Amino acid sequence: MLTYQDLYEFVRKEKFGETLQPLPKKFVEQVSSYLKEKRAESSQEGDLFLDSVGEAKKQLENAIALFKELMLRRKKKILHLVFVAAETGIMKRDYEQMLEFEKEMFDGLVKAVEKGDKVMQDRLQGKGKDDVSKGSGLKMILFEQEAEEFVDAEGKSVGPFAAGELANLEGGVAAVLVEGGKASFVDAEG
Repeated sequence: MLTYQDLYEFVRKEKFGETLQPLPKKFVEQVSSYLKEKRAESSQEGDLFLDSVGEAKKQLENAIALFKELMLRRKKKILHLVFVAAETGIMKRDYEQMLEFEKEMFDGLVKAVEKGDKVMQDRLQGKGKDDVSKGSGLKMILFEQEAEEFVDAEGKSVGPFAAGELANLEGGVAAVLVEGGKASFVDAEG
């Protein structure tokens, strides 16, 4: 059973430790049980327990504040780890010290930062916003006009295509043909 002193110690270690500090696997559940117990104690009425009820209310408020501080400190450390992982590709530092929901958050943030970096790189290489968003995957298009043989973004020869012909082309190439009026998207996504 978690105590107020345990919670205080976890916060103290997190505050002064450079790395993420280990927490029990069911830490959040333990905190939840502790807070439930303190809420029950603080809601009791009666003159006999007046001092202990007031003490329980104060401990409840302090425990909530400590838990919030602990989670905030851990989030800051995790965000720092996300930036390190995105820049270096090394993701395992402190990973084993994370709680399950923190691991999910970390993985999601790393993917988001990497995706943002890829978009930035694409734009630096001259691809516009539309090219980046439409450029992923193959798109089915219907040619409305004849199209001569051309070279795609990877340097491969594509075509020629007759009017009315269907083709499954890379998204960026398909977008250029549609915007140029030579074809239209067949799939609903466009």
